[in-house]
Amino acid sequence: MLDRVVIVGRPNVGKSSIFNMLCGRSLSIVDPTPGVTRDRLRAFAQLSRDRHIELIDTGGYGIEDAQNLTADVERQIALGLAEADLILFVVDAQAGITPLDQRIARMLRSANTGKPILLVANKVDGEGLEPLAVEAHALGFGEPRTVSATTRYRRTLLVEAIEDALKRLDRRYRRDAGSSDRPDEGLRLAVVGKRNSGKSTLINAWAGEERVIVSELEGTTRDSVDVRMEVSGRVLTAIDTAGVRKRKSLADDIEFFSYHRSLRSVRRADVVVLVVDAMAPVSQVDKQLGNEIQKHFKPCIIAINKWDLARDQSTQDDYLEYLDKQLKGLSFAPIAFISAARAEGLTDLLAMAVNLHQQAGHRVGTGELNRTIESIVGQSPPVSKGGKRGRIYYATQLAVHPPTIGFWVNNPDYFDGTFQRFLLNRMRDVLPFSEVPIRLIFRQRQKGRDVAGEERAAIEALTAESDKRESVFQVEPMRWSDVDLEPGPDQPEEESDER
Repeated sequence: MLDRVVIVGRPNVGKSSIFNMLCGRSLSIVDPTPGVTRDRLRAFAQLSRDRHIELIDTGGYGIEDAQNLTADVERQIALGLAEADLILFVVDAQAGITPLDQRIARMLRSANTGKPILLVANKVDGEGLEPLAVEAHALGFGEPRTVSATTRYRRTLLVEAIEDALKRLDRRYRRDAGSSDRPDEGLRLAVVGKRNSGKSTLINAWAGEERVIVSELEGTTRDSVDVRMEVSGRVLTAIDTAGVRKRKSLADDIEFFSYHRSLRSVRRADVVVLVVDAMAPVSQVDKQLGNEIQKHFKPCIIAINKWDLARDQSTQDDYLEYLDKQLKGLSFAPIAFISAARAEGLTDLLAMAVNLHQQAGHRVGTGELNRTIESIVGQSPPVSKGGKRGRIYYATQLAVHPPTIGFWVNNPDYFDGTFQRFLLNRMRDVLPFSEVPIRLIFRQRQKGRDVAGEERAAIEALTAESDKRESVFQVEPMRWSDVDLEPGPDQPEEESDER
């Protein structure tokens, strides 16, 4: 089991910056506004070749929250301390020791957990600022470890201090050292939706404990919170995201970054759960999220939450008919009627997610695929607007997650959106991809080039695109038209079989 290292401190001392520094990437929102972090944020961090830890960031202790969530934030801090193996108590060396720092120190001593506490003096940007940390000795937790999360000054020494503290725990309790392997995240399940649709309630119901703050107020979740859990013996990482609203309504930088973290969570998920509030009309935000899911070809479950409150107002059949008109392009996605507050339908929801992931990972043999395509095209061959007939020489599955089918044809321009929709829907009828997005790529066959060479070129193009998406944080999501994989038309939305 991994050691859990919990970061605590008053607001604005740089806890989230230290969290990001130790993780090696930007996971927690950093902003001068006090109280940005509210939930417990978790991530795996590698201290050395032989030691991984689970790092937990907490909200600022004592924050006066404008949404009256102070008690909720402090309860999350208390829950974090209860599960900690090691506590990092962070203070701001430049601001000096404040009454709130002293209050936190008393709280940690009175808790009498017996857990080791490392005092960390942040914002020591260089050797000349070292004397500013002396005042922290008065808190009674020994010599403070000076560091700067911004400049990474003395980062290595802080990491060594954390590892030494954990080794002392190993010896004290005669336990095995922390794992040297990064733990399996399992199925990555992004839970997205508009504000107050019940996303955090759903995560907590799955986890069996309060891992993220739930409130009737909108916008209580700001970071994307990873919650690793085991449900029915299966490892699952549920990603709770900030509620999305129209971009023109974003009030400040914090909401802006929360919005884009929600979109980034869609990109890194294996399966996305789009939570729709059954007690409210489908909004532009729901449609926007549906479009984002389609852009990245993510398997999706549409979870109709609060159905226990809405079932007296509509039947499931009537609601499905309404939803089909509102969320265009997701007609293939399975739909679950749930009540997160009552934990109704959640087992089936998770089973759906597992099934979708398996579908998206299926690979169809080239022979079977070509026989299927030949049969479909024989029913209704593609004809361009100019009357020219499209010809498919052969097809092959280039990738999984999402299932990506490459077609080598005489001219990609002859295969318009109408034909592609027809082809997708017929493929769903006969191939094991009935409920997941299928990506189609049309390439013009090059004369004098063998089949294997063309397939390698297509796969290399897909790999390069994937690497680009993973390595670059894009403010605007990548569109299909941004991907130069083939000269043909944009990938169509799935609407109708009719041509």
